[in-house]
Amino acid sequence: MITHHEFQALAAQGHNRIPLVAQALADLDTPLSLYLKLTQGRPQSFLLESVVGGERFGRYSFVGLPARTLVRATGRHVEVVTDGVVVESHETNPLDFIATYQQRFQAAVPQGLPRFCGGLAGYFGYDTVRHIEPRLARRPETPSIGTPDILLLQCEELAVIDNLADRLYLIVYADPAQAGAYDRAVARIAELQAQLNAVVPVPPIAALPEADRHPVERHFAKADFEAAVRKCKDYIAAGDCMQVVIGQRLEKRFTASPLSLYRALRSLNPSPYMYYYDLGDHHVVGSSPEILVRQEKSAEGGETITIRPIAGTRPRGATPEADVANERELLADPKERAEHVMLIDLARNDIGRIAKTGTVKVTEAFGIERYSHVMHIVSNVEGTLKDGMTGLDVLRASFPAGTLSGAPKIRAMEIIDELEPVQRGVYGGAVGYLSFAGDMDVAIAIRTGVIKDQTLYVQAGAGVVADSVPELEWQETEAKARAVIRAAEMVEQGL
Repeated sequence: MITHHEFQALAAQGHNRIPLVAQALADLDTPLSLYLKLTQGRPQSFLLESVVGGERFGRYSFVGLPARTLVRATGRHVEVVTDGVVVESHETNPLDFIATYQQRFQAAVPQGLPRFCGGLAGYFGYDTVRHIEPRLARRPETPSIGTPDILLLQCEELAVIDNLADRLYLIVYADPAQAGAYDRAVARIAELQAQLNAVVPVPPIAALPEADRHPVERHFAKADFEAAVRKCKDYIAAGDCMQVVIGQRLEKRFTASPLSLYRALRSLNPSPYMYYYDLGDHHVVGSSPEILVRQEKSAEGGETITIRPIAGTRPRGATPEADVANERELLADPKERAEHVMLIDLARNDIGRIAKTGTVKVTEAFGIERYSHVMHIVSNVEGTLKDGMTGLDVLRASFPAGTLSGAPKIRAMEIIDELEPVQRGVYGGAVGYLSFAGDMDVAIAIRTGVIKDQTLYVQAGAGVVADSVPELEWQETEAKARAVIRAAEMVEQGL
C-alpha cells in the first residue's frame, strides 16, 4: 500500500482519484464467496467472471463493492445519483454526457494489475442506439419492463481476484481534495480485510413443490413470430436488407435470490463473460459468449480495437469423434458460412469507421470455439484506434452488434422496431466496463436474464436470411433462451 507521502505526490501530479491497494491470499475462497463477504448483500454491486475457450476459468475475476454513485439514463433524461439522492439531472444525449463525465476523473492507475481496476461498470441497453443513429431516434410505442436505457456504477472500491496466483487485491480510491481521504481509505481497507474472515451464510434455496413452480409466458405467439419471419424475408427479397435478427421475450415468476440464478447459470453455461449486477430494483444476470467490442492499450503504445463475431452453432458431440464430425459439418454448411462472412464484413466496417487507415485486419477466421453444450464459428477483427478518439466513440461505431441487429444495420433495426411487440431493454445491448485507465470491454447482452419485481425476463433472437424457415427460427430463439430458463428451473428444484 502506498504511503501518505506517495499519496500526496500523486495528488501533486494532478490525480483526483488515487488507489490504495492491499493484497491477501485467496486460496480458501471463490469469487462467489468473496462477493458475499465483501458486499454483505448490499445493492449497486457486481461480480464479473470469465471462462476462456469454454473450458477453463479466466485468470481474473472482479467484485465491485457497493457504489455510492451511479449514472442512469432513460431517453435524453440523465441523472447522477449519490447515496440514493439525485445530485445532477440533465436533458441531453447520454453518450455525450458520459464522455464528459469520464473526463472528471484523473485517476492514478495501479501498476501490475489487469485492465479493469475501477471506473464505470454496468450496461448500455439496446435503446442506446436511439442516441447514435438519427433514423432510429423515435422509440416504438411498445411495452417496456421499465429499466433504464443505460445504468453505470461508479466503481471506486473493488476486489480483483487472481485465480491463477490465488491472490486478492483490495482497491479503494481516495479523492485527495477531501480532508482525511487517505486515512479513510486505509481504514476502509482494514474493514474489508476483516470482512474476509467473516462467515457469510449462502442465501438458502428451498425446492418449490412442483405445483408451485411457475410457467414460462411468451409475448410473441408462435404464429405471429413466424409471420414476422416471413415479413423479414419479404423485405430481404425486395432488397431492403440481407439479414434481420428478430427476437422474442419470455418471462417467468421468480421469487428466489437472484444470486441463485447466477450460480445455476454459471454451472450450466460457463462463458467468456459472466456477470451478476445487483442494481437495487432490478438485477442483471448473464453468461454471454460474445464480445461486442474491446479497446485496450497495445504493446506498441496505441489502442487496439477488437470485435469477435460469433455465428454458426452446433451441439457438442457425445464422443470426441462425434465432436469433430459436428465441427466439420458446421464449417461445411454454406448458410452458416455465408452468414459468418457477412458478420466479418460488418465488423471490418464498424472498426474501419474509427481505425487508422490500413490497420483493420482479420486476425482469425472461421475458428471453432467450444463451450459446455455447444460449439460456435468465431473470427477476430482488429484495428488501431485513430488518435483523439475515446471508448464512447468506439461504442458508437460498433453498437449494437451485427449479430443482434442484422445487415445493413440501420434498415434491419427499423424492421425490428416495426415487427417486435415489446422493447428489448438490456437485451441486445452491452454489459461491461469503461475503466479509469481508458480501456473498455463490453459483451453483447445475450444469454442474459433481468429480474425485476420478482419476474425473470429473458430475450433471444434468430437471424433471418433469404432461405430461413420460420419454424426453425422460432426453435432457435427457444434454444437460445433455454440456458437462462433452465437455470431458473434448477433454482426452483433446489439446485
